[in-house]
Amino acid sequence: MDAKLLDILVCPLCKSPLVYRKAEQELVCKADRLAYPIQDDIPVMLADEARTLTAEEVEKL
Repeated sequence: MDAKLLDILVCPLCKSPLVYRKAEQELVCKADRLAYPIQDDIPVMLADEARTLTAEEVEKL
C-alpha cells in the first residue's frame, strides 16, 4: 500500500482516519467498526463490501 495514499484515505461514511492492517489486507474504521478490504493493492472503499468488526477486534487496535 502506498504511504501517500494511506495519508489521504478516510472512511467514506464518517470521514474518520483509517488503520492499515497489513497482514489482513484491510483498512479499518474504528468509529464505524468496519474493515474495508484491499484487493490487488487497491482499497475497496464501499460500505457494502466492508466487514463488520467485533468489539474484541476494535479493542485490539
